[in-house]
Order: sequence, then structure tokens, then C-alpha cells
Amino acid sequence: MRHNRAVNHLGRQSGHRKAMLANMASSLILKKRITTTVAKAKALKPYLEPLVTKSKDDSTHSRRVVFSYLKDKEAVSELFRTIAPKIADRPGGYLRILHLGFRKGDAADMALVEFVDFNEAALASGEKKEAKKTTRRSRSKKAVEAPAEEAPAEEKAE
Repeated sequence: MRHNRAVNHLGRQSGHRKAMLANMASSLILKKRITTTVAKAKALKPYLEPLVTKSKDDSTHSRRVVFSYLKDKEAVSELFRTIAPKIADRPGGYLRILHLGFRKGDAADMALVEFVDFNEAALASGEKKEAKKTTRRSRSKKAVEAPAEEAPAEEKAE
């Protein structure tokens, strides 16, 4: 039983686990989406989201703190230059985990981890849904056009 065990050790010792999470986080920052197992994705989310929150404040101290976790110069600069301005108004929840099914070799449950604001397909579909405003009821064209024709006639009479 896992009574009050908050951290999933992922079958690794602490040094291996920290290095793996740092590599996964830097890969996600550079590529904006990665495919991994569900357990690793759930472990990555609480590891990376505080770093993204820290990247909103672009100071030397916050850059050094994030670098101590990621250990990758390119990932830190990408996080502070492109990701932080785009998520500046978001109060949290920067990552999305989508379940993909099972891996063919060992039937491990797979997931896609991505940044919420960097999914172009979801952002494009969200904009289209807002633009389309129609009613679910059908109206006859005569009923819609008739009141428009009567209004100018009443103005002429007055």
C-alpha cells in the first residue's frame, strides 16, 4: 500500500528520476509536445508547471533557479523568450495530458503531453466555434424577411 506517498518514484532512484524529468521537461519546452507514458506524464506536470510560473518573472534569479532544474541553456532561453509571454495571463494549468491508448510492445498506457497555448489545431477550432452563431431551429425565409419589409412602410406613413 502507498499510504501517504506523494511522489511516484517511477521505478528509479532519485538521481535517475531527476535527470529523466529534467530531460523530459527540456524536450517538452523545445518541441512543445512529447509522447510518453501516463505515469511519467503525471510526474512531469508538477515538476514543470512551477518552472513555467517562475518564468513569468524574467529576472536573473528566476533564470538561475529554472536552469538548476532543467540544466539546458536552450530550453531555459526558449521558456523565457517564447513560452512565458504567451502564457503570461494564464493563472496555471499550462500543460495538457491526452491519453493515446496502449503501446504495442508492452501495453504501457501512453499519453501526449503538450502546452495548452501552443496547440494550433485546438486554438484554430476554438476560434471557428466562436464565429459560428446560428440557431438550432429552422426558420422560413418569408418569416425572417417580412418584418424587415413592413418597417419602412410604417415609417413612410408617419
